[in-house]
Amino acid sequence: MKDCGAKLLFITCVVHLSSSDTHSLQYLYTAVTPGLTHFPEFVALGLLDGEQFMSYRSSNRFLIINDWIKKIKSEKYWQSETQDMQGNQHTFNKTLKTVMKEFNHSEGDHTLQRMFGCECDDDDVTTRGYDQYGYDGEDFISLNLTTGTWTAVKPQAVTIKHTWESKGSNKHWKNFLERNCIHQLKKYTSYSRDTLDRKVVPEVSVFQKHLSSPEVVCHATGFFPKPLNITWQKDGEDVHEDVELRETLPNQDGSFQKRIILKVPAEELQKHTYTCVVQHSSLEKELVREVPKGPNKLEL
Repeated sequence: MKDCGAKLLFITCVVHLSSSDTHSLQYLYTAVTPGLTHFPEFVALGLLDGEQFMSYRSSNRFLIINDWIKKIKSEKYWQSETQDMQGNQHTFNKTLKTVMKEFNHSEGDHTLQRMFGCECDDDDVTTRGYDQYGYDGEDFISLNLTTGTWTAVKPQAVTIKHTWESKGSNKHWKNFLERNCIHQLKKYTSYSRDTLDRKVVPEVSVFQKHLSSPEVVCHATGFFPKPLNITWQKDGEDVHEDVELRETLPNQDGSFQKRIILKVPAEELQKHTYTCVVQHSSLEKELVREVPKGPNKLEL
């Protein structure tokens, strides 16, 4: 299914789409045994084309959704969805207890995770779906859409497989993944296009972390979409040594920020021309910011 290896850990799993013409809708559930510090007993995330559009935590019991998706339904509808998610929380936490019982785990810290969703190519014909559960970081049970049955990956999942199939959950989720999920995906993609396809130019600044620090920072913020390339150059040549590239972080408005740090002695700044080069899909040509020569002339 997805390129996540043997472990089903949504906090580290990276979804690789088959091509740029593929859209995906994915839901991630995680339940943990009560008592784990700083972690809710239940967390749910919704991702459209790899970008989060929905989240729910048992700690606040409130569904948080992006602005673009609020336009699809009324506020009353999303209140109903919050109630449904509270029901999902109850069911999923109950499933965790059932799985723990199958493993004879009466105590300790344990985790149940579920990853399910669908993909659709731009031809509107080629679709794919998946539904996988993991327990304590290892695959546990998954839905085979070809046969329409649950596949017990672990021996402890056999009883659960028979129970779920006797209640028709395999038919329900097969129908959801092949029909409802694809319908939601197309609808969400249509409504989100203005958001996901928008291009916002980054604001770029160059500054010194401290006046006495040998580190110079190039910071790009407010850009969208997420992919952005940022590098340092010395006299027009790329610099790779003493460079620290930070990860891309989200802003509250849905845009992103990224920074790259260069460690360089003050005398080197005077002798050579150092520039920060930013490349982004919103720019017609690369954006270049030069590090000014002379003390206290860097933008703060």
